[in-house]
Amino acid sequence: MDHQKTAAGVLQGVGGEENVQSLVHCATRLRFVIKDDAKVDKAAVKATPGVIATAEAGGQYQVVIGNDVPEVYAEIGKISSLTGNGPSAASSAAKEAPKGNPLNRFISMISAIFTPLLWALAGTGLLKAFLAAAVTFGWIDTTTTTYTVLNALSDAFIYFLPLALAITSAKYFGAQQFTSLALAGALVYPSIVALNGSPDLTFLGIPFTMVSYVSSVIPIIIIVWLQSHMERFLYAKLHSSIRRFATPMVIVLTLVPLTFLVIGPISNLISGGLAGGIGWLFEVAPWLGGAVMGGMWQVFVIFGLHWGFIPLFVVEMQDTGLILMLAPVFAAVLAQASAVAGVWVRTRNKNLKSLAAPATLSGFLAGVTEPAIYGVNLPLKRPFAFGVVGGVIGGALLAAGGVASNAFVLASALALPALFGTGSTLLLILGLAAAILIPFLLTVLVGFKDPAEDAVVAAEGNDVEVRSPLDGTVVPLSETPDAVFAEGGLGQGVAIVPRSGAVYAPFDAVVVAAFPTGHAVGLRHADGAELLIHVGIDTVKLGGKHFTLKTETGQHVKAGDLLVEFDLEAIKAAGYDLTTPVVVTNSDLYPEVGSPASGPIAHGDPLFFAQAVESIVPEK
Repeated sequence: MDHQKTAAGVLQGVGGEENVQSLVHCATRLRFVIKDDAKVDKAAVKATPGVIATAEAGGQYQVVIGNDVPEVYAEIGKISSLTGNGPSAASSAAKEAPKGNPLNRFISMISAIFTPLLWALAGTGLLKAFLAAAVTFGWIDTTTTTYTVLNALSDAFIYFLPLALAITSAKYFGAQQFTSLALAGALVYPSIVALNGSPDLTFLGIPFTMVSYVSSVIPIIIIVWLQSHMERFLYAKLHSSIRRFATPMVIVLTLVPLTFLVIGPISNLISGGLAGGIGWLFEVAPWLGGAVMGGMWQVFVIFGLHWGFIPLFVVEMQDTGLILMLAPVFAAVLAQASAVAGVWVRTRNKNLKSLAAPATLSGFLAGVTEPAIYGVNLPLKRPFAFGVVGGVIGGALLAAGGVASNAFVLASALALPALFGTGSTLLLILGLAAAILIPFLLTVLVGFKDPAEDAVVAAEGNDVEVRSPLDGTVVPLSETPDAVFAEGGLGQGVAIVPRSGAVYAPFDAVVVAAFPTGHAVGLRHADGAELLIHVGIDTVKLGGKHFTLKTETGQHVKAGDLLVEFDLEAIKAAGYDLTTPVVVTNSDLYPEVGSPASGPIAHGDPLFFAQAVESIVPEK
């Protein structure tokens, strides 16, 4: 099959892109929601090479392709604005990555991949911080099953971070998500994790060194990037009868051993060399070793190179009862936490502020800096750099004073007692003060490029399900007898011809606009999607007659709450069309709707998904 010709032929046959309300695909079929059936040349579609059959069901015009449907779907995405998502097409995020220097491109990639994970990281990190505080103050016993459960709840997401990154990386690079999950699952499989540090490991007779991939970031991103290229190659070379199962089999069989044999050992070699070099610096010039450790520790964490220091920490603890190299890590962690605290104080962006707040607390209290780094400091660049500066100065002072940790702990404010009683007390105080105050003051005073005040964080993972606010019949928005709505001037959505006189909340929301005339209501979902429900066309001219408003601006409502009652027959008798547009108005953040319903519908039934973009986007 020539996928390009099949895609072009089918799209032309259905009346072109302008005649398609939406397009999805299943295992064998392209599923079109058509605007005007009269414009579909059904004979031409059936005659298109590669088309097996056509069918009409469930409000969809279905074109049966067979095993090659993902490739044809992807090709349609290339020649239209109907987005392709097959293995032969790179994702829009990867295509639209900024050109710039390699550092900017790397930061942009990391930010895009981490954006959907930020709130889960922030929430579980904050839970971990509270749990650490409870242990420190003796509120909970670490030997109890309660602690075991709470520790698992707070630690699992970061522990299995490669699994989450597999999903977002697959989206970014245009790879198959479940194959990516299979790759990530192998890296953190219990029996594989147990091999870490074991001697004399071999695979097919080839010796290798196993390193820990728990909580790692870079290895899975590299693997999924390789996967995306392998998939495109294999899908082009393998026959359609076997490519569905043969491609993931070959990829998993190739890339997982490659990681264990090459990527892991290279990472281990680099981190071991860094650890040895910095250990030597601590012997020759402690202040310089502390500066490097304090400034670069978070960079090592980003690239997964920090694991090479763990053996040195353990050996030093066994030999001397102290860990000199661990003290500057406190400076590094507290410096990044302090930088994100500066963002929290300075930014006027409400959503950025709401992300910086839990990131600050989890960074300081539990030493969990992932939400701070990936969600705030690294994307904003300057705060991350200010954190590095604070880590350098604080780490140098701590090391110069001979400050060491008397226990193997995770660096955080709650673990600071591990540093007490070792080395110079004055330099301990000065080092910690420098690590905390310098990044905070630089971030607050020098500042950073603050996103627009009304910017919000939106991600593909934050798509919002909108349920029907009315009983009635769903029609395409283009059939609305009002050009502004019909052409999408106020946003994308659908229209409903009501059969009863009540409007219900389609999701949990805040009422941002309850028009006194009762003819329209504006709602905002917690994830940022803003929805306008406009009962009828030009009904504002009724001045509230025949409408009864049941809510008010600023009120929090639950899905299914009654918002408006109206006299359907009286409004019709007054000569008004009751076609009701339901549209997402902040289209810069939610530019498309997916899986729109059609035909008869009851309130509370799924209507469509408001599909979000994948970055912090200023509102227009």
